[in-house]
Amino acid sequence: MLIEHLVGKRIADAPKDAQTPGHRLLLRGGYIRQVGQGIYTLLPLAHRVCQRVEAIIREEMNRVGGQELLMPVVSPAELWEESGRYQTVGSEMLRFTDRNDHPCVLNMTHEEVIVDAVRANIDSYRQFPFLVYQIQTKFRDEPRSRGGLIRVREFTMKDGYSFHRTDECLDKTYHEVHKAYTRIFKRVGLRRFIDIESDTGMMGGSVAHEFMLVSDVGEDTLVLCSACDYRANREVARSKRVYESSEAMQPLTNVETPGQKTIDEVTTFLKSDARHACKAVAFMAGEKPVVAFVRGDFDVNLAKLKRALRTGDVRPMEDSEFASFGSVAGFVGPLGVDTAKVTLLFDESVAQSPNLIIGANAVDLHTTGFNFTRDLPAGTPVHDLTDVNEGDPCPCCGKPLSLERGIEIGNIFQLGKKYTAAMRFEYSEEDGSLAIPTMGCYGIGVGRTMASVVEESNDKYGPIWPISIAPFQVQVCCLGASKDPSIADVGRKVYDDLRAAGIETLFDARAVGAGFMFADADLIGAPLRVIVSPRNQKKGVAELKYRVVEPPADLPAEAPLDNLIPALQEILARLAAPFAAS
Repeated sequence: MLIEHLVGKRIADAPKDAQTPGHRLLLRGGYIRQVGQGIYTLLPLAHRVCQRVEAIIREEMNRVGGQELLMPVVSPAELWEESGRYQTVGSEMLRFTDRNDHPCVLNMTHEEVIVDAVRANIDSYRQFPFLVYQIQTKFRDEPRSRGGLIRVREFTMKDGYSFHRTDECLDKTYHEVHKAYTRIFKRVGLRRFIDIESDTGMMGGSVAHEFMLVSDVGEDTLVLCSACDYRANREVARSKRVYESSEAMQPLTNVETPGQKTIDEVTTFLKSDARHACKAVAFMAGEKPVVAFVRGDFDVNLAKLKRALRTGDVRPMEDSEFASFGSVAGFVGPLGVDTAKVTLLFDESVAQSPNLIIGANAVDLHTTGFNFTRDLPAGTPVHDLTDVNEGDPCPCCGKPLSLERGIEIGNIFQLGKKYTAAMRFEYSEEDGSLAIPTMGCYGIGVGRTMASVVEESNDKYGPIWPISIAPFQVQVCCLGASKDPSIADVGRKVYDDLRAAGIETLFDARAVGAGFMFADADLIGAPLRVIVSPRNQKKGVAELKYRVVEPPADLPAEAPLDNLIPALQEILARLAAPFAAS
C-alpha cells in the first residue's frame, strides 16, 4: 500500500470531545470517523486491525469446536415475544415496523434467533453438545456512548452459543471457552486483563464472568483482593463487613427534625453520624413502590437491588409518589407504612446495626433507637444491597479490598434453560422422552477489543500495536526520494521485495520532511519501520526502528540491504512469537 493512496487523514489534534487517549489517537491516526452519536465508520486502518482480531477469534473458537454461522441483523418481534424479552427489554432495543406493518427488532443480541435456528435443526440427543458462533453487526440504542469504540450503538461482535443435555456438560464447555478467551486476549496483545464474577443482567442465567482490562479509562468498577485473588464486578461484589456491637437496645423515640432530610443533615442535627442512621432509597419497580434500607454510610447498588426484585424495570421514585404508601419524601422509615402497597428491602447492614435513626414517615420527624431484630417481624428477609467500598474486608480471606477501573472486553454466561424453555426447544432423549437443553453464551466486541489495545498500549505519538493485529507489519520510510532517483529506486525495491515475501507493507516516499513522515508513521504504528535514506544507502544498510511494546533487547538497529528480506523475516518472526497460538 502506498501511503498517499491510504484513505484516512492523519491530524495533529483530536476533536475536543474525544474522551480517552485511545479515542484521540484513533481519530488522529485516521482509523475511525464518527458518523453520529455512538456510530462510527471504520476506515481502512481500523478495518485491517479488526480483521486480524476476527482471525484470532475464529482460530480459537474453531479450536474448541465452534461452528461459524451468520444470523440476520433484523428479526421478527415474535421471536422476542416467545422469550418474553420484547416486553422486558427497554428502549435500548430498537423496534420498528416494516412496510407490511410487521413489528421487527434490530438485534442487539441473538439468543432468540439462535434458539429458533437450532430447534429447527436439532431433535436428537445424539447431536449434543455443540457450539456455534458468529461475527455480526448489532445495534443497541445506548444512551451514554463514550470513549470512541469503547461504548457505541452499532458494533461488531463475536457471539457464541453452546447447547447441552446437562449442566455438567455446559460447565465443561464454559471452562473451555473461558480458556479460549484467555488465549484470544493474550494473542491480540492485551496484558492487564482479568476475569471477574459478574452480574447476569438482562441476559439471565445463574453464572457469568466478564473479562476486564484494568484501565483508568474504564467505566466499570472492579473489586480486587491482592491477597487471595478474589475479584468481582462491583455489581456483584461481596465483602465480610463486621457490624457487631455491644450496645444495649434503646427505646424507639420520635424526635423533631425540622427541615432535615438528608443523612448528613439529620445526623449533624442529632449530633450523630451516618453509621448510626438508616438511609431509605425509594424506587418504582414497574407500578410498585420499593424502598431499600441501607446503613447511612453505604450506597445502594442498583444491580443488586434489581436482582433482589427480579426485575430490571426500576426507576427513582418521584416526590409525588411517596404518599401512595403513607410516607413523605425525605422522611421515609420502615415502621408505619402500608406494606401492602410498598415493597421494603433491608440490607444486612441495617439488620446487624443497632439503634439506628430512621424516618418517621411524617414531615420533620425521625425516630431513634430502631433495631431490626426487635422492631420488625421475625423472618423479615435480609439482602446484600450495597456497594463494596475501598478497604472493605475480602469475603474470602478478610484482607482489605481495592477498587480499580476496568473496560469490559468479553463476557461468558451460563444461561441454563431461560431461552430454550421459554421458546419450547425440545429434543428426544435416548429413552424417547422429550427434554429441554441447557445453554451458554459467549461474547467479544471486536471494535472494543481494538480500542482497548490502544488504550493500554500507546504513547503521546500514537498507538503501539502488537504485530498480531497491527494494520501493517512494516512501514518503509524513504527519505529524500523526491530529490534522488536512486534512493527512490532502492526504497521501491525494498517495498516490492517485502510484498513479494508476503509481508504487509506500507510505503512512504512522499516529498515531506523526516519529522513529518515519522510522525505519520507513529500514528499508524507499524511494529517495524525500515528507513531508507542517502546516508543509509552509502553504508549499504536500512535503518530499523521498532514500535512494539516490549521488543527483544538484542534486535538489530540496521540490516544490510543485500540481505534485507531474510533479516526482516527473522525479526518479524521474533516479534510475532509472543502472540502465536499456544
